[in-house]
Amino acid sequence: MRRFYSGLAWAIAAGVVVQAAAIAFAFGGVLNRVSEGDVIDKALLESGGAGGVGELGFWIHAIGGAGLLPLLAVVLLVVSFFVRVKGARLWATLTLALIVLQVVLGFSLTDLPYLGLIHGANALAVVAAAVIAAMRVRRMPRAAADSGPGADAGAASEEATSNAVSA
Repeated sequence: MRRFYSGLAWAIAAGVVVQAAAIAFAFGGVLNRVSEGDVIDKALLESGGAGGVGELGFWIHAIGGAGLLPLLAVVLLVVSFFVRVKGARLWATLTLALIVLQVVLGFSLTDLPYLGLIHGANALAVVAAAVIAAMRVRRMPRAAADSGPGADAGAASEEATSNAVSA
């Protein structure tokens, strides 16, 4: 379960990197069209026929940001309840909260474009929270993680013995 939690956290961090790459690709395509003399206006965007280089970046950013990353964050939070590592729930909750903020900021950009500054900075906070969540689980020794209240003492000592033998 620890590996699954860690993998989810790493997937969230990687997803934010993909988000950044996708939106950079999309706006690169917009700049390319404008530099060739095309006009990007509301009618072109609403027609669905904008095409051109980079349009796929907008789709990747929208699907990943509004669907995939929030889903991964919810799954991370659910899994955190089954991972016996101190702070797992805290970092999963923080990651989910930052992603919810990110989605709200993303949908608010049309009305308040300056929120894009916070949207970009918050993306870095999401990566940081997800990486901390992943690293925290990997660094915590299993014996220390599982020796909390209600943990099986025999399993903890067995793990400690197997660690000593492998050393």
